[in-house]
Amino acid sequence: MPEIVINAREATIGPGMMVNRILPFRKRRMVGPFIFMDHAGPVSLGAEKGKDMDVLPHPHIGLSTVSYLFKGKVTHRDSLGVKQIIEPGEVNWMTAGKGIAHSERFEDPAVLAGGQLEMIQTWVALPEKDEESDPTFLNYQKERLPVFEEKGLWMRQIAGEAYGLKSNVPTHSPLFYLHVELKKGYRLDVPLGYEERGLYVAKGTLALGSQQYTKGQLLVFSKEEQANVFAQQDCTLMLLGGDPVGERFIWWNFVSSRKERIEQAREDWKQGRIDLPPDDKDTFIPLPDDKFSRKDPPPEALS
Repeated sequence: MPEIVINAREATIGPGMMVNRILPFRKRRMVGPFIFMDHAGPVSLGAEKGKDMDVLPHPHIGLSTVSYLFKGKVTHRDSLGVKQIIEPGEVNWMTAGKGIAHSERFEDPAVLAGGQLEMIQTWVALPEKDEESDPTFLNYQKERLPVFEEKGLWMRQIAGEAYGLKSNVPTHSPLFYLHVELKKGYRLDVPLGYEERGLYVAKGTLALGSQQYTKGQLLVFSKEEQANVFAQQDCTLMLLGGDPVGERFIWWNFVSSRKERIEQAREDWKQGRIDLPPDDKDTFIPLPDDKFSRKDPPPEALS
């Protein structure tokens, strides 16, 4: 059985953007180095609503953001000057390190009609030695990522190593992250070899022993647990986990092993010391009024 089952909760990351928030959870802050997970969509809006969904420029420190689309398009811009149209199946890995700002805009109205936008966003906490590294952004087209396929199973290795597949996306600590499609009736073992492992049901229903799990649930397993899941319907899964990197503080979009570093990041954003994207600097998201406290819930994080 899983150590814990986390049910997604509704969260708002912009005026028109509701998501299912999976991590962090009050009883389980992280799975391996993964400290944040959102599932957005499928979104179906009229073309006139597209601007309401834009996530304006906002800052990050101490983490890597990983954007992965099932459907749709998103335009990423960051303070390094990168502009990247994110397409389904690609890996977009932005390492904030000591500080970066970015925006995510939905500039193609067609993708918002008929449920044509669906994406998963995760954050990976950096090891202490890399928390103050220089920021970077990498885009890996889907053709560069390893895929395995057999009857009833298709999987893409987004990052790390599992099932004999190894992604060439560079990571800062041992982890695995996969997109898996199961046909009804297929059995799959959750990969071993990592301290913490998670399985998120993005679509469909599966069984583990006598228990049934469905869309919006994250099953978390310890290293010792051998788990074999059975697809009761066609399923879309995200498998993720790895070795822990230690306790982390998280407030808004900032992650750090040191509370005082988050206070510094707050002040840096407030005083304009984190650059905005050079071609998206007319508007930005101001610092929330909430004061950082370890006990109080942080303001809604952005992607």
